[in-house]
Amino acid sequence: MEPDLFTAAAEDRQEKDPSSSPLAVRMRPRVLDEVVGQQHLLKPGSPLRRLVEGSGGPAGASSVILWGPPGTGKTTLAYVVSKATNKRFVELSAITAGVKEVRAVIESARRATGGFGKETVLFLDEIHRFSKAQQDSLLPAVENRWVTLIAATTENPYFSIISPLLSRSLLLTLESLTDDDLRDLLRRALTDERGLGGAVTLPEDAEVHLLRIAGGDARRALTALEAAAGAAIATGEAEITLETLETTVDRAAVKYDRDGDQHYDVASALIKSIRGSDVDAALHYLARMIEAGEDPRFIARRLMISASEDIGLADPTALPTAVAAAQAVAMIGFPEAALTLSHATIALALAPKSNAATLAISAAQDDVRRGLAGPVPAHLRDGHYKGAAKLGHAQGYVYPHDVQGGIAAQQYAPDAVRDRQYYTPTRYGAEARYADVVERVRERLGRSGESAEPS
Repeated sequence: MEPDLFTAAAEDRQEKDPSSSPLAVRMRPRVLDEVVGQQHLLKPGSPLRRLVEGSGGPAGASSVILWGPPGTGKTTLAYVVSKATNKRFVELSAITAGVKEVRAVIESARRATGGFGKETVLFLDEIHRFSKAQQDSLLPAVENRWVTLIAATTENPYFSIISPLLSRSLLLTLESLTDDDLRDLLRRALTDERGLGGAVTLPEDAEVHLLRIAGGDARRALTALEAAAGAAIATGEAEITLETLETTVDRAAVKYDRDGDQHYDVASALIKSIRGSDVDAALHYLARMIEAGEDPRFIARRLMISASEDIGLADPTALPTAVAAAQAVAMIGFPEAALTLSHATIALALAPKSNAATLAISAAQDDVRRGLAGPVPAHLRDGHYKGAAKLGHAQGYVYPHDVQGGIAAQQYAPDAVRDRQYYTPTRYGAEARYADVVERVRERLGRSGESAEPS
């Protein structure tokens, strides 16, 4: 029997007894207008909409590769195509299929096209699991449009899919669903006859926790909702309480409002724990932020600030570590980003601490705000333009590289702050070396003024 996305037997069973299928399957959109999220892929004239609408002509629908995280709608979009199009629809999974199955589908598609003028759409799930040879077997069919391929993958296609197949297909990137997208989906599932049909309600605190658990994954959200609804109905409850949801999904709700005081309180506690070198407390607050669904980029930004504000030159590797963590987080996202954030948090918490860089710029800014600026010394001004020499600009400037030791004893600061000392290095960690250097340099420059403190 030719493989199909949903066999006739399964469809019959679902129609007679909808509850026999998981909620995520029952709530799968039947038409494009029911799809939540991914609106950037569903605009008029887009490849997917043209495929669904059966657009033909000299510019027929192209093969597409759907790339995105789990639960973002790759299989759903293929299902909508299978319901809406008049084309033959065949499904294969790269987990179980091989070259033999692919060739059988292609040969069948060629016969259908030649004998009956019937085009074939092939949905290939988990295509990244196909070897190079298996992917090669698709090329003639895609190039000659014996089949229109819809391939789905959670892996970066530039690494997992061969270049010839990529060049013959359109790569469409699916995004994680937003909380608003999932909220619409959950509320529809609660009331729709295909879903729970109003059997239970979901109060706001439980809904918020469910969205947090889902993490942008529609399948995860509906699976958790179905389990919690089953538990509530079994005990005769009319609503899914937060306690019921916590028990069902075995994940406690973190008391944390991303838009309220908790957001700032926990973030503040994380930074202060790092500053205090309490690595365990820092990890606790980091875990609370992660479990509450905090934006990993926000956490990474706070760590970068901490690296300069509280560590500075006591450990010059702290800032590069935090920056690298931020870049990694932006590339990989949760859940793996938790590992990177933990790595950076531990490194920062255990690093020697110094706020000398923070105090230095604060003192310098304070002087500038109070009007202690003055003109740049003439010998330091730009002397590259015509007439600069007549104005005395750059005259008498000593090039430090021409001086033994590389330090030219000349005035650099304006007269108003000539003897101000903003940077007072500590003797902690690597900054001890800078303390020795700055002392030697100031002596060579004849700078023996008083330290400036920010007011």
